[in-house]
Amino acid sequence: MLKLTGVAKRFGARTVLSGVSLGVVAGEFVAVIGESGIGKSTLLNVIAGLEPADEGSVVFQGREFSSLDDDALTRLRRRHFGFVFQAFHILPHLSVRQNVGLPLLLRGVDAEEIREKSVRILGSVGLRERAESMPRELSGGELQRVAIARALVGEPELLLADEPTGNLDPDNARQVLSLLARLVREKGAAGVLATHSAVAAGVCDRCYRLSGEGLALIDR
Repeated sequence: MLKLTGVAKRFGARTVLSGVSLGVVAGEFVAVIGESGIGKSTLLNVIAGLEPADEGSVVFQGREFSSLDDDALTRLRRRHFGFVFQAFHILPHLSVRQNVGLPLLLRGVDAEEIREKSVRILGSVGLRERAESMPRELSGGELQRVAIARALVGEPELLLADEPTGNLDPDNARQVLSLLARLVREKGAAGVLATHSAVAAGVCDRCYRLSGEGLALIDR
C-alpha cells in the first residue's frame, strides 16, 4: 500500500533524511523510533506529501507523489489519509462530534451522514456519550481518543501518527496506543507511528530505528 525507496530530504545544506526505504501493507502498523530532532516528523510529512522528497520515491497505492501536483496531493490526503498529532489540534469552539466530523465536512459529505459516522466512530473509542460535549470538558486521554476518532472517521487507507501519546500519562498512553493499533488492524489501514519511545513502539507489528543512514529494522 505504501512504499518508500531511497528517500532523502534536505533543508538547505542540512540533510535530514537519507536513504530511507520502507514498505507497509494493509492492516499493518509499523513504528519509526529515534531521538528528538532525528527527522521523524519530517519523514511523516514526506509520506503525507506535505514535503517533497529531494531524492527517491514515495508511492501510495501505485501513485508516485512526484507525478502529482499540489491539488492532486491535497485530494489524496483528504480522501485516503488520517493524521494523529501529539498536540491533538482539537478546535475548542466545536463539540466533540463536530471535531470528529471535520474531515468528512471537507469532503462535502452530507450532514446526516457526517453525524452518523462521527457518533459511530466515537463509540469505537469509548466516547459515544461525550459526542455533544465541548473539548474543555474532556481529559487529555479523552481528547487524544477524539483525535484518533477524527483520523479514522473517513476510513483512511493510510494512518500517520506523530508522537500521539507525548502529552499523556503512562496509563492513558498505553490505552491510546493499544486502541490505535487495534483500529488500524480492524479497518485494514496501513499505519505509521513516529515515536521516541521503544515502549510505545511495542504495540506495532514492526519497528525501525531512524538514523542518518536511513531505517534499520529492530529485532524484537
